[in-house]
Amino acid sequence: MAAIYQCYRKIVDTIWSPNVWLPPNTTWADIAPESSQEVQHADYRHLFYPLPMALVVLLIRYLFEKYWFAPVGISLGIKSSRPKKAPPIPLLESTYAKSKKWKHKQVQSLAKQLDMSERQVERWLRLRKGQNKPSTLTKFCENAWRCTYYTFSFIYGITVLWDKPWLWDINECWNGFPHQSVTTDIWWYYMFSMAFYWSLCVSQFFDVKRKDFWQMFIHHIATILLMCFSWIVNVFRVGTLVLVVHDSADIFLEAAKMTKYSGYQKICDVIFAIFTVLWIVTRLGFFPFWIIRNTSIEAPKIVPLFPAYYIFNGLLCVLLVLHIFWTYLILKIAYNSLNAGLMEGDIRSSSDDFSEDSNNSNSLANRIHEKKQ
Repeated sequence: MAAIYQCYRKIVDTIWSPNVWLPPNTTWADIAPESSQEVQHADYRHLFYPLPMALVVLLIRYLFEKYWFAPVGISLGIKSSRPKKAPPIPLLESTYAKSKKWKHKQVQSLAKQLDMSERQVERWLRLRKGQNKPSTLTKFCENAWRCTYYTFSFIYGITVLWDKPWLWDINECWNGFPHQSVTTDIWWYYMFSMAFYWSLCVSQFFDVKRKDFWQMFIHHIATILLMCFSWIVNVFRVGTLVLVVHDSADIFLEAAKMTKYSGYQKICDVIFAIFTVLWIVTRLGFFPFWIIRNTSIEAPKIVPLFPAYYIFNGLLCVLLVLHIFWTYLILKIAYNSLNAGLMEGDIRSSSDDFSEDSNNSNSLANRIHEKKQ
């Protein structure tokens, strides 16, 4: 037993070696919460707080969606009913369980076995694919919750950072590092943001299924890792800038979806245009050329390089790659919207509520072509 414990301690000590995570000649004792009376260092033990807080966030979301967003959505005329269910036919159900995409020969064979027409079999397949899709009201409530959170988070973040020197001079993120005090407002900003992203990691598996499910999951995990590492090593100043830059565009993303589901297409188009511009400015402008540029070029001039520096920058670059991927999708939607005269489909992370074309049900071009006809 003692040997196992010693092995465990050796692994932990190796992973959390100060030679990896801290600047040269700095130890964990130097940045411990009780190490100084003048500087209030971040306490790594506080990283457990967002886990129970995430449960509170999920409860708040449930209450908001049920007693606020759903009534508002219904008052706007959004339907809460689910699509019509397919009649129970054992042979078709067993075939559907094996594969959700049927070739024409397979449809012909099933039609002969059941003494049904091919059209009836195809109609059953369409109904079966659509019966588990969430209602428009469900999607509206999800977007309303995220829009509410991002609005609150952005306003709170700007309020908190307004009097902080590093908002106006990003080099202040490194002056005095790692001996920088965590104020109460920054503590709450970090804890509540982490709780929200932990809640997304859970709710994502129960929410409306999006096309970019795994990209979003990677984004959430990368964000949580960045926040955890930056908190442990006292790089929280850069972390607050990353948070505030990310929240701004997401407000308009969720608002555009809400107006789309509410039937206000013109308003949706205007908000989507604002979102597209703001997204490009913040995610492909401020984020790489203000934050990543500083961490890559300016920071090494102020703080000696240490291994964790490459971990942080690597995670920031992962987020940037995801931003580029999503920007491609956004610009594609914007281009198709101009051609079609309106915004097609969901934005950035579309749900799979597409028309069931027998050859390619996921083709946005086909949908636009059908709408023009």
